[in-house]
Amino acid sequence: MMRSLFLQAPSFDGYDGGAGARYQMKREVKSFWYPTWLAQPAALVEGSRLIDAPAHDQSWDDIKHEVDDKDLVILHTSTPSFRQDVHTAELIKARNPRAMIGLIGAKVAVETQKSMEASTAIDFVARNEFDFTILDIAKGMPLADVDGISWRNDAGEIIHNPDRAVIEDMDSLPFVSPVYKRDLTIEKYFGGYLLHPYVSFYTGRGCKSRCTFCLWPQTVGGHNYRTRSIAHVVEEVKYVQAEMPQVKEIFFDDDTLTDNRPRVEELARELGKLGVTWSCNAKANVPYETLKVMKEGGCRLLLVGYESGNQQILHNIKKGLRTDVARQFTKDCHALGIVIHGTFILGLPGETEETIEETINYAKEIDPHTIQVSLAAPYPGTFLYRQATENGWFDGTDHLLTDGGNQIAQLSYPHLPAALIFDKVEEFYKRFYFRPSKIWSIVSEMLRDWSMMKRRLREGVEFFDFLRRRKEATG
Repeated sequence: MMRSLFLQAPSFDGYDGGAGARYQMKREVKSFWYPTWLAQPAALVEGSRLIDAPAHDQSWDDIKHEVDDKDLVILHTSTPSFRQDVHTAELIKARNPRAMIGLIGAKVAVETQKSMEASTAIDFVARNEFDFTILDIAKGMPLADVDGISWRNDAGEIIHNPDRAVIEDMDSLPFVSPVYKRDLTIEKYFGGYLLHPYVSFYTGRGCKSRCTFCLWPQTVGGHNYRTRSIAHVVEEVKYVQAEMPQVKEIFFDDDTLTDNRPRVEELARELGKLGVTWSCNAKANVPYETLKVMKEGGCRLLLVGYESGNQQILHNIKKGLRTDVARQFTKDCHALGIVIHGTFILGLPGETEETIEETINYAKEIDPHTIQVSLAAPYPGTFLYRQATENGWFDGTDHLLTDGGNQIAQLSYPHLPAALIFDKVEEFYKRFYFRPSKIWSIVSEMLRDWSMMKRRLREGVEFFDFLRRRKEATG
């Protein structure tokens, strides 16, 4: 087995580039998702090591010695971080010319040729689902024989091998939690709405929804929801309970765990027997009966993508969700005591000043506990990217962030310029959070729990710093 390093490379200060993140950028408050898509192949490769530099505040100088004895280095990359990741690859190759360097992630799955041409330091990129692809390479299989990669031969030619079949037996993948325990400091991972410390991993891959903006199902995971057996998931939860007793919450990072309602109900019943607190991504259409089973089984929080309060925009992005259904779902969660972190996106196709106002009022009406407001991000490989470039809503560049790592408004419409969309994010946050009822809700939460008091105060400082940085970004 090749001596292998799996690396999330150093990047912007506070940049969340972990492959578990839906969007790669700096957050409103300090947030880091686990690098699950790196940890999974690392779990397959015996003797490997995983380094997540951004979450651990590590620079190149802090980690450069780690590459000296490695035969294989795998870097996760994304559209926003690609230039920096290529620079890191070149630093690795200069320090250890013997090391074979490969890139994984949605960016290289979609823009394979362009990615390979970016630097001769890149020996190969793994396309689509890459877990067993990396295992084959780590075992020493000649690159010419490895399905699912594009690679550079001795003559410098870029060769595209046949695609690799997707994984159907998800139980064939080992647990990622032991890799977290071995190589990561789990206290470094934060989610503004999750209990701390938390652990996240997948119980399945793929998402049957067709949201035009969502990156992973359109590039790596696919639209067929392939799942691990309930017993397999439960065993990993038991491992976390036994080996990482400080963990207060487990987040299931499936694109939409609630897509398979009988399965999520069965999982909830088994988790309830373990007394574990858990949360997951959910679509805002889960019926009360299923939500009740989930709550009784230990579900504390749902991360819900509402995106917009305007029904036509939801149709435009193929969300497959009705606002009246989402309203009832939210009322049901409130009644059951399930906490909601709601996510919204401004600047989607069909957006106007009036629809933004509608969405802000909608968010205030349904009143999730916390929110995240993002700018529509046209990542390569998504339907939104193709739609935006074809209509001239943006120029197709990969410049999605400021030099400091903050998200910028990429899409611009004749009736709604990017600058206005950008400014509306701050207005959205202020009008949602600076209400007496919301302020009292947060203060009450802080008064009940001293650790929450310290955490919310820290997050408040970070949030106001986020608003300050946004102002500076616009001059």
